Amino acid sequence: MSKNTTVGIYAGLFGGSVFGVMMAVGGMFPMISSMMGMDNALVGFVLHLIISAVIGAIFGLALDTMVMQGPGMSLLAGGIYGIVWWVLGPLLIMPLAMGMPVFQVQAMMGSLFGHIMFGVTMGTIYFLLRKLPAS
Repeated sequence: MSKNTTVGIYAGLFGGSVFGVMMAVGGMFPMISSMMGMDNALVGFVLHLIISAVIGAIFGLALDTMVMQGPGMSLLAGGIYGIVWWVLGPLLIMPLAMGMPVFQVQAMMGSLFGHIMFGVTMGTIYFLLRKLPAS
């Protein structure tokens, strides 16, 4: 596994944990688990972290060169990436998995901030971890 992928996974888990706190307060994890036909907060939390790790790995593979241009670029790339996943996740993939209408923007506006925070946190952590000397 490449360093970009590994660092991306860690950064995605960190960003997912920050977003996860917001989701837990909002009682969102049972809804996440419903994509697997369940109604269980713990399953929703685990699924959320798995998704966060995968999204982080993709971030590392796709955006490493851009992110490593500097801390400002890591914030920008992370924030935009978070918005992209807001569109792909709660507006498209999740409704399709749950048999609901897609692109219900008004209903999902509350999660936009969480996705931006996820992306900005992930981008920042990715940048900081990539700057660490190789061991």
